[in-house]
Amino acid sequence: MIAVISDIHANLEALEAVLAEIRRERIGTIVCLGDIVGYNADPSECIRRLRNAEALCIAGNHDRAVTGQITTEGFNPLAARAVDWTRDRLTPDELNWLAALPLKTVIDDRLVAVHGALHPDMGCELVRLNTDEKRLLSFQALAAHPSGVRICAFGHTHRIGVYEMRDGAVTAHEDRTVRLRDDSFYLVNPGTVGQPRTSDRRPSYLVLDPDAGTIGLRHVRYDASKALTKTRKAGLAPRFSRLPEPIRTPLRRVYKAIVG
Repeated sequence: MIAVISDIHANLEALEAVLAEIRRERIGTIVCLGDIVGYNADPSECIRRLRNAEALCIAGNHDRAVTGQITTEGFNPLAARAVDWTRDRLTPDELNWLAALPLKTVIDDRLVAVHGALHPDMGCELVRLNTDEKRLLSFQALAAHPSGVRICAFGHTHRIGVYEMRDGAVTAHEDRTVRLRDDSFYLVNPGTVGQPRTSDRRPSYLVLDPDAGTIGLRHVRYDASKALTKTRKAGLAPRFSRLPEPIRTPLRRVYKAIVG
């Protein structure tokens, strides 16, 4: 089996909870779709956990911004500040490790892993597959991929998604377990480990079971207060993170509308 995780964003507590569940399920291969760092306050520790777990990692846009491979143009102010903060706190070895991560790779002849999209060749880590038109372009790239694999795992949107293309028609699945067809192509997004942007604040990941021919969705519970306290102490949390939830939620929507 293969566990697919994404968008950890330096949230150590969430990552540890997810890795513990993956160990409990005795899953041998872990694939991380990038954005290991950014936003939260434990970048070194998250890198260390992934390296110790021998996870197969892809570079995300935050990872590449921290290493200076791309600029923070287009990042919201909070994200750009976290990039600068993170860069100053990583060791040269950690920066080199991030910089060496590929943008795309094929895993066990089962799936191709990317952060943002399978298209285009350049800047793919910045593309969000958040529209039917963009997903169709990546489906076309998947169908033409020289590896012949039929599954592309992507992250970046922080939203769970399993999309199937069969005979030119695309279906979005909402079931927790999706049975794979031999004549279909799939775009799958595990959601986010450490930076939720939906009403469900739990970390999530996907499990590809080739023997059963299924993709399954998992959610994990953890105490987010410790991570938030560290992030707030580092000056990386929005001011409204201190407020009670009935006030914080509408303010979060306003903040997101302003900074993206």
